[in-house]
Amino acid sequence: MGAVAVGGGGYRRTVTPPRTATGSATPSARGGSRRRGARPSGTDLLAAAVGAVPGGTARPGQQQMTTAIEECVTSGEHLLVQAGTGTGKSLAYLAPALTVDGPVVVSTATLALQSQLVDHDLPRLADAVEPLLGRRPTFAVLKGRHHYLCLARLDNSTEDEPEDTLFDAPASRPGGGTKWLGEAGRLGKQIERLRGWAEKTDTGDRDELDPGVDDQAWRLVSMPSRECVGATRCPFGAECFAEASRARAREADIVVTNHSLLAVDMLADRHIVPPHKLLIVDEAHELADRVSSAAQAELVPELIDRTTRRARTLLRPETADALTAAGDALAVGLAEAPAGRLTAGLPSPLREACTLLDAATRTALDAIGDVKSDDPDPVRKQQAKAALDDLSTTAQRLLEEADHDVAWVEKNDSGSRRALVVAPLSVAGTLATHLYDERTVVATSATLALGGRFDTVARALGLDAPPVPASPAAASLAARTGAGRPAAETPGRRLADATIVPATEGPGWRSLDVGSPFDYARQGILYVAAHLPRPSVSGLPDAAGEELLGLVEALGGRTLGLFSSRRAAQQAAELLRARTDLPVLLQGEEALPLLVRRFREERSSCLFGVMSLWQGVDVPGDACQLVVIDRLPFPRPDEPLAAARAAAVDAGGGSGFAAVSVPIAAVRLAQGVGRLIRATGDKGVVAVLDSRLETARGYGPFLRRSLPPFWYTTRPEVARGALQRLATT
Repeated sequence: MGAVAVGGGGYRRTVTPPRTATGSATPSARGGSRRRGARPSGTDLLAAAVGAVPGGTARPGQQQMTTAIEECVTSGEHLLVQAGTGTGKSLAYLAPALTVDGPVVVSTATLALQSQLVDHDLPRLADAVEPLLGRRPTFAVLKGRHHYLCLARLDNSTEDEPEDTLFDAPASRPGGGTKWLGEAGRLGKQIERLRGWAEKTDTGDRDELDPGVDDQAWRLVSMPSRECVGATRCPFGAECFAEASRARAREADIVVTNHSLLAVDMLADRHIVPPHKLLIVDEAHELADRVSSAAQAELVPELIDRTTRRARTLLRPETADALTAAGDALAVGLAEAPAGRLTAGLPSPLREACTLLDAATRTALDAIGDVKSDDPDPVRKQQAKAALDDLSTTAQRLLEEADHDVAWVEKNDSGSRRALVVAPLSVAGTLATHLYDERTVVATSATLALGGRFDTVARALGLDAPPVPASPAAASLAARTGAGRPAAETPGRRLADATIVPATEGPGWRSLDVGSPFDYARQGILYVAAHLPRPSVSGLPDAAGEELLGLVEALGGRTLGLFSSRRAAQQAAELLRARTDLPVLLQGEEALPLLVRRFREERSSCLFGVMSLWQGVDVPGDACQLVVIDRLPFPRPDEPLAAARAAAVDAGGGSGFAAVSVPIAAVRLAQGVGRLIRATGDKGVVAVLDSRLETARGYGPFLRRSLPPFWYTTRPEVARGALQRLATT
């Protein structure tokens, strides 16, 4: 098919229809060749992929994982797989995925893993298995609609600018205020660059735009799914980038997406991701939180104001004024309400604001009516209608005050963000209903077995799990006396050779721990500073600061500091800058990718930061040989969802701390500790400056059993001695 010119209004684009899938195979070639002759097994494809890597060797855990996935695809069982760092789990699940008819969907939590799959693992796998399959496998990336350039929005972007951005005071802009003219001019230049890019791009994917544009510019040329009128009613529907991405996904062997879009797909009755028989959820420990975020909604005064201005031309003046009044009432109510969870229902001012908003949005929606194909501007009408509908639904949800929802007031330190937020108390029921139906699900991560068992994560993912001991202490005791890895409870003793976490299973699912190829007991030490006082104040206590200083000086830098608060990280940085000559990099002082690169390249440097560093940093080699954690990462008391979930368990006669806070800390701690050993040649020390990891009898053993089996000690001289020896290598 040749190029065609499509467009409406002031924008026209000459386009060539996109290919059906990434790679060279056509849909018919894919289906036909897959069914001819003897089909290679997943282990055959894995062997070919590993053999194509220079120096590649078979890994038992990788092979075990591939075999288990093939078995579950055949039996229809779901599978939880804990695969430690270094297992090579990506190839372990991608190889058997190519033995399944139809698309296989792989979902990731982070862009880093998604990029690794699309840019490295999948092309390498496709090259290696092409001789076995007789064709080259195809793959595609599927993202949310707002990740793609919308030609309808681009066509209207000039007239949108004054209305949607020039006079906005978005919460994200410090101090609010209108956009100054120089900034508006910069925005206009970005829009013009996007127009030029639109003529060249094949995908319209924002991630392929280099250099990029800021979020405000992209908002003008992208379309959230709720605001889209659909391809059949859009003048640019025939060349829609988002629709083209979905078409490619339907014809690909493997579709890579993300947890956020997977969550939206589940909440939308699975109309977004193409039909499939096998779903692989990597970084599965993140899935429940992403589903919770997708089911979360909020009311923000600025959003009501923007929606009113967008819809004003479609409404009578008095209807628009009612929307404005509701937004003003919400702003007043939020100004009066303190930040935090609303445990006694909506305060009267916020309830009145929600009531006004509910009535005003209903009136506005009735006035706008249905979007019709012969409307003068169906795109703008749908945008206004979708925004109003979201406001109406959220206001009604807040007014309902359902037991299964949690509401809170959210404010940032600068006061530039004020929001009334509502989210589900639990998403386990949603996952149980929508995640597993009519497909096999493989959930994998390096952090699934908490306290030596899969039960906690299984329940969080909506699976029925067998009974567990009554408390984390009992779970630890049961594991020490029967199955699982040795707990190494005696300080100063080397861990015995680790055994695998015992398998757990329930109705329709089973679990597997394939371990890790790393010899943690020989490569690393877990040092708990048990002599330090129990942390009681915010920030970095003086004793913990001195302990940190001694450890860092013993090694001479090469330290990743993971802190519980920005204040603690800043205090640590100030301490080391004042008393050492080591380069200290502090999160927030420069862009994080730049800081990580400097940390990797400057041998004596230290990198200090907060939660985003706990699982987002991968620095193998001797650039990172000491990981310091200032305190156990329990959720803060003012985290609304965690607090509400713990309170619900307490009200049911259980322990909210044990059922909610301890598992959260276990996942976070395991992710942070996992920053140390990233390759078979890595060595170092993890130092936890929170004595509770050793002294807390109830949850200390549970948390320790959630970590890799390092050599364990509470003796500071042992840790410093090891660091001094590393400093000379």
